[in-house]
Amino acid sequence: MMSISENIKHITSQIPENVTLIAVSKTKSNEMLLEAYKSGQKDFGENYVQELVDKATQLPKDINWHFIGHLQSNKVKYIAPFVYLIHGVDSFSLLKEINKQAQKNNRIIDCLLQIYIAKEETKFGLDFEEATDILHSADFKELKNITIKGFMAMASNTDNTEQIKKEFASLKQFSLQYPEFKILSFGMSSDYKLAITEGSTMIRIGSSIFGERNYNK
Repeated sequence: MMSISENIKHITSQIPENVTLIAVSKTKSNEMLLEAYKSGQKDFGENYVQELVDKATQLPKDINWHFIGHLQSNKVKYIAPFVYLIHGVDSFSLLKEINKQAQKNNRIIDCLLQIYIAKEETKFGLDFEEATDILHSADFKELKNITIKGFMAMASNTDNTEQIKKEFASLKQFSLQYPEFKILSFGMSSDYKLAITEGSTMIRIGSSIFGERNYNK
């Protein structure tokens, strides 16, 4: 079994330079995160607001913290002072709240719109039409304290690689309308190589770095 630092080295050796590796560290101990950090990993993804806040106060200040879970509007204020990138923006009301809290913290917060590409009811996200409506709306142009950097998505949880490929490709195709957005965040431990082939620039990997996830949280 390889160590955390060996796992990171192995993955980074397989991905192009333009692809950012996010170590998905939810439920993992600070010791495990520090081991990853010491091997050069600076981008970490968390799903739970309280856990993210705790880790951000205890771990090195130059870590880029990505919030990759489903974010509730009433919790934005806790991560607004420091979050590096919010991946899962799935409504205009959430975007407005992020803008409001960014303003209070005198920051501009980078965000990704979460697009629903899966064939499952359990995933969150905007469809292509809803995302287009937001990006072209007058209200959106009023939000001065957020910057949309691109799109995030999760493929269906299936072994059918053709289906996953189609879903990833649909997002890549949609993103071509917005050449100013440089980030496409999709691909996890099971499908990141396929995701990169289909145009992902940010992969979110947990179990292939830290081992199987802990379900006790």
